[in-house]
Amino acid sequence: MNPRFKKKIVVLGLTQLLIVIISIIFNKEISLLSYINISFYISAILLLTSLLLYTIHSGFYDVIGKSFNLAFTRGENKRKFEEIPALSELITIDQKPLLFYGLVNGLLMLVALCLYYYL
Repeated sequence: MNPRFKKKIVVLGLTQLLIVIISIIFNKEISLLSYINISFYISAILLLTSLLLYTIHSGFYDVIGKSFNLAFTRGENKRKFEEIPALSELITIDQKPLLFYGLVNGLLMLVALCLYYYL
């Protein structure tokens, strides 16, 4: 088996275990409805984080980040706008794994939702 595939399966298993643990902590039980609710929040956090990272990597916030950096360090040292590193260069987290785990957890949530309504 491919080591990358094993790692993805392990991380998916850990997120599912996290969902069950959160369900036990907050709801004192493991029910299908609590699994659906908590997995919705987990997958939404993963998907929104991956979308935020994608937007940052596209360079959308580069000018804003440079402007804030220049404005807040105005009195400390004199440097030019071009010398300030862009936000897309500073943030190097890959958004693709977060997108994958968010989509798979969302798909598992949809399967559980279908089971909830049709059984």
